[in-house]
Amino acid sequence: MHNATLPLRSLGTTDIVVSPVALGCWPISGMTSPDVNDADSLATLAAAIDAGVNFLDTAYAYGANGESERLIAKAIGHRRDELVIATKCGIHWNEQVERVLDARPATIQRECDESMRRLNTDRVELLYLHAPDPKVDVTESAGALKELMQAGKARAIGVSNFSVEQLAAFHTVCPITAFQPPYNMLQRDIERDALPWCRERNISVVVYWPLLKGLLAGKLARDHVFPPEDGRSKYPMFQGDEWRKNQNFLDVLRDLAKGIGKTVAQIVVNWTLQQPGITAALCGAKRACQIEETDDRAIAPNRPSHSRTRHRHHPASRLTWPCRGGRCQRPKPTQAASATVRAVSRLTAITK
Repeated sequence: MHNATLPLRSLGTTDIVVSPVALGCWPISGMTSPDVNDADSLATLAAAIDAGVNFLDTAYAYGANGESERLIAKAIGHRRDELVIATKCGIHWNEQVERVLDARPATIQRECDESMRRLNTDRVELLYLHAPDPKVDVTESAGALKELMQAGKARAIGVSNFSVEQLAAFHTVCPITAFQPPYNMLQRDIERDALPWCRERNISVVVYWPLLKGLLAGKLARDHVFPPEDGRSKYPMFQGDEWRKNQNFLDVLRDLAKGIGKTVAQIVVNWTLQQPGITAALCGAKRACQIEETDDRAIAPNRPSHSRTRHRHHPASRLTWPCRGGRCQRPKPTQAASATVRAVSRLTAITK
């Protein structure tokens, strides 16, 4: 792979700029993905960075013992300052490997410090509250995260899995730079409320599950059987009538992809990044060969996420538009890409 000239997008109103396709680092934790090993995970991280991905998304809870964060530290080495690292606090695993929500200020502080030790860094660019804790008022958690930002441990603060009411309450105490919800062609609830709320306030929306845990990559056959260690089998979208309906939808996308020489995953991620208000999409991977299908050059996003999106040079990837006469020139979308977005938009209208 080689670096290319493509646009970076700003996180909220900050001067932090990120590649529209971010590497989701949950799969390399090995918690639910089978056949994960350190060698493949390190190769995946290296391939993503070499491909121009400068945005790595992890969490304190990505791995029972922080495997994801530790692997990132090993992989990035001297390239730390070229990258934007986002991690999350507020969720951990107990001794029975059961998920625990804990957003108390003391826990937030402790997990942030431990994450930085694992990542071998003195700060992260973006620190999220992973999820609201029903036992702790979100404003109390917000105050703790604001203190971490003021202490220089995080350049910006985000939240994940929040309702609009929780977003509003948190934002009154600590400014939100990024919101991370699930979003894809088949799960579009945020379009009703959270997405407009964020757009009005120039808050970036960084979505997870753009490929819906691999479903929208289009590679799972109708008769696919998940092995016992694959956690996806528990989700409704992989079962019964919902599975059959999703496969019918994918058949249409497969035909469309074949007609324009793209993969289903490329069409799906491109559509996601074209939606107004979406700054970046987290694409998980556990093999280096998976990077090429969803790296920025294959996806070729061509529309800023909102009016405040800025594009500039970044040392990790040179993902900027070419500058002529002091002004950056936006690349023109190809006819195929534009037609794809129009066609997919018509198709996905039925999923709203």
